Amino acid sequence: MEEYVYLGCFLFGLLFTVCSVFFGHHFGGTDAHMDLGTGGHAEAGYEHSGMPGISPFSPTTICSFLTAFGGFGIIFSSIHATRNVWVSAPLSAFCGLAVAAGVLWLFAKMFHKTQGSSEGQIRTLVGQTATVISPIPAFGFGEIAYVQGGSRYTAPAREEKGAAVASGQTVKITRVAESQFFVSII
Repeated sequence: MEEYVYLGCFLFGLLFTVCSVFFGHHFGGTDAHMDLGTGGHAEAGYEHSGMPGISPFSPTTICSFLTAFGGFGIIFSSIHATRNVWVSAPLSAFCGLAVAAGVLWLFAKMFHKTQGSSEGQIRTLVGQTATVISPIPAFGFGEIAYVQGGSRYTAPAREEKGAAVASGQTVKITRVAESQFFVSII
């Protein structure tokens, strides 16, 4: 009887995974939303910060546990020494928890890497060169363009000593105060 429980858990988890891959690929998976209080995807779950992450109670983690529990249950119930349900069930549960923890850890690492901001850190800009794209009038503001992390950004800027700077001229970023960039002519 317990073999059927293990087989059912294994097949349900496997079927859920295959359906998730198929429907997610062919029907856009990420377009289906569920209100979780912070308006996010049901698959990812949400951490305490409200940022996407993976939860121990996400469908991915639960199905990983069910699939592993069923698979290990089938294996343990076919081995003579672990055939008794009082032995195979705890071993299967432990192995299922270990697999689910591994999946949780793997996805948490992936989400952590992809959650970084696309905006660069301002302190790394000091000393970097930029190009004036809107002329900077004497004691006034113009606009510069700079590249950081492979992306091009623009920002309001003024010349450090108040000099005028023509469009197209290369400048060096000397400091950043709030949202104002200060530059000097190279």
